[in-house]
Amino acid sequence: MVILDLVERVGALPIGATVEVPLAPGDADLVRRWCERTGNELVAIGPDTAVVRRGRARDPVEDLPHDRRPGARLWLYTNFDCNLACDYCCARSSPRTPRRALGLDRVRRIIAEAAELTEVGEVFLTGGEPFLLPDLDQIVRACTDRFPTTLLTNGMLFRGRRLDLLRSMPRDRLTLQISLDSPAPDRHDRHRGQGSWNRAIAGIRIALDEGFRVRVAATIAPGEDSDADAFHTFLDALGIPLQDRVVRPVAQRGSAVEGVALTVDSLIPEVTVTDDGVYWHPVGADHLDQLVTRDIFPLSAAVEEIRRRFVEYRSSANAAAESFPCA
Repeated sequence: MVILDLVERVGALPIGATVEVPLAPGDADLVRRWCERTGNELVAIGPDTAVVRRGRARDPVEDLPHDRRPGARLWLYTNFDCNLACDYCCARSSPRTPRRALGLDRVRRIIAEAAELTEVGEVFLTGGEPFLLPDLDQIVRACTDRFPTTLLTNGMLFRGRRLDLLRSMPRDRLTLQISLDSPAPDRHDRHRGQGSWNRAIAGIRIALDEGFRVRVAATIAPGEDSDADAFHTFLDALGIPLQDRVVRPVAQRGSAVEGVALTVDSLIPEVTVTDDGVYWHPVGADHLDQLVTRDIFPLSAAVEEIRRRFVEYRSSANAAAESFPCA
C-alpha cells in the first residue's frame, strides 16, 4: 500500500531530501492528501511514480533579491514595429512588422492594477521602437506617475516631432536605455544597419544634453566580445557611469540563429505584457513557449501564475539534481 511505502521511505530521509515512490493506479490522490496532512511536499507526480520531499523546501522566491523576484520588473511591449531590422532581434521587429500596439488605455489599466501589487517595483517600456508611437509621451507619464520607468530605444529618432516628444517627458523617474553594441561603427552596423551607430551616438548625446539619465545596453553576438575594455573606455568618454551599462549576449530567439538558448525553466521570470497576453520574459515575448496567459487582466492572476510556475520549476530541478548523484 502506498501509504505504508510513503511512511517508510520518507521517514528514513533527512529533512529536505527527496525520494521517488512507485504508484499503482488510483494512488495519486492518496499521495497528495498524505503530503498535505503530514507536512511533506509533493514535488512531482507522474503516471507511475511520485517524488516526495520530507518537510517542505524553502521557497525559491525568497532566495532571490527583491528586485529580481517574479513581478518586481514589469515589462510592457508598447509596439512591435521598428525603424531597424536587427539580425538578432528577439521580437522579430522591423519596418515590415505589424504595429501590435498595447495602447494608452490598456497601459493605464495595467499600471493602475500594478500599483495594487506589492511585488511590482519598476516598469520597462520596450518595442519594436517605442518612439514610433505618437502618444508615447502619455504612455511614459502614465508609468512614471506610479513607478520608476525605463524606456528602451535605439536613440535614432530624436528629431522633429519625436524630439518634441522626448522633451515633453519627465526627467525624474525615467531612464532612457539606448542600444549601442560597440565602440566603433563596424560591429554595431553589421547587425543593426549601415549608419545606425552614428545616429545612436547622436541620440545618446541629445538625451544627455536634455537632462535624461541614459543607460547604454550592448548586445554581444557570439565571438564578438574581444573589445570590452575599449567599449568601457568609450563609454567613460561619453559620460555613461558604470552602473548604467548593460552588456548581454545574443539570445537564440526571434531573428537570431545562434546565441544563448533560453527556456522558461532556465530564466528568472520578468512579467511581460504584450497586446496578446502575458509572457514569462521579455526575450520570449513573441514565442508561444513563453506565453503564460492570453488574459492580461486581472494582472494579479498572471503574476501569481508566473510565481507558481517558477516555484514548481525550481523545486522539480532541485529534486532531479538530488536524485541523480554520479558518485
